Amino acid sequence: MTVAAISTHPNPAVAVGEVIGELLEGLVAPATLVVVFATEHHRSAMGRIGAAIRELLHPGAVIGAAAAGVLANGYGVKGGPGLAVWATTTRLPALPFRLRAESSGDTVHFSGFDPALLDGRTTMLLLADPFTFPLDDFLGGLHGMRPDLTVTGGLVSAARAPGDNRLMIGDRVVNDGAVGVLLDPPDAPVTVVSQGCRPIGAPFTVTAASGTMLRELAGKPALQRVQEVLRSLDDTDRELAAAGLQLGIVTDQRRLDFSRGDFLIRGVLGADRETGALAVGDQVELGDVVQLQVRDPATAGDDLRLLLMGHEASGALVFTCNGRGASMFGDAHHDADIVHEHLGRSASAGMFCAGEIGPVGGRNAVHAFTASVALFTG
Repeated sequence: MTVAAISTHPNPAVAVGEVIGELLEGLVAPATLVVVFATEHHRSAMGRIGAAIRELLHPGAVIGAAAAGVLANGYGVKGGPGLAVWATTTRLPALPFRLRAESSGDTVHFSGFDPALLDGRTTMLLLADPFTFPLDDFLGGLHGMRPDLTVTGGLVSAARAPGDNRLMIGDRVVNDGAVGVLLDPPDAPVTVVSQGCRPIGAPFTVTAASGTMLRELAGKPALQRVQEVLRSLDDTDRELAAAGLQLGIVTDQRRLDFSRGDFLIRGVLGADRETGALAVGDQVELGDVVQLQVRDPATAGDDLRLLLMGHEASGALVFTCNGRGASMFGDAHHDADIVHEHLGRSASAGMFCAGEIGPVGGRNAVHAFTASVALFTG
């Protein structure tokens, strides 16, 4: 069983009382996992909120974070006070952990995590601080150890400077690193990642690249290929491309046909007009197949609905980008409402993130302007 509740009361004591009261009405057994999402208005009260949840709900594991916005049960809050709490009675205990990162030269060491804990686990739920936790390095190391492990979650977004974010684990509130839980089957969720883009132009094979510099596409300078595609577009798509051109990197280079979901989306960051090279937001390899992409509200909404089709769930955790919500769709409820309606109004909760975590093409990655949704069936 999974339940969720949300309060917009500005007083954290009242907010947590409202949420816990609603959760207790829905729970028929003690929650084995509780996930807490609080807006920055409640950041200083995270410890008291956590203490009340532990005292009244007696959960097996608790993690949480402060964020720029929260959502639950079809309702999103951004720019005002909000507290969303999600609880589930999984059949197997969730294993919580707390991570810290320390750098020594070019090497990053992660403490607080024993790789042996991964044995038999299929999913990691992770909440990380963007200032103090090098998430790409961590995900790369995990892939080397357990390429089949699914990681879902997000970068917390309540602060603009190191030390100002808040993460919760058990009875502790910390301001750096990451917190998470490991889940076993059959309680592990299915994760869908909606990047909200559609392809434009034709796919091209990368014929010259170095690191994040894309130099040639199908034997011509990359910038020349982009200009050719842009000239072929109608006015609407040309405007979307001008607002933020994206590059889709095919995740399975063995495929011959590509559609939504077959690409890892990365931003086109700039161009060198002298050499015709493009700077993109990820490593590009010789022989990769890529295709230019655009993003718009209709595409983003349709993509999320399409990916959710065929999935049944009793609850969901939703990690959506700060750049979505009102900024993209005109209201903060858009993604929350789509997930809630798809689940038949079952329990869902989550937060607006500074980066979303989820698997694309069998590899975990950090995304932008994305909704990563963990669907629980237990």
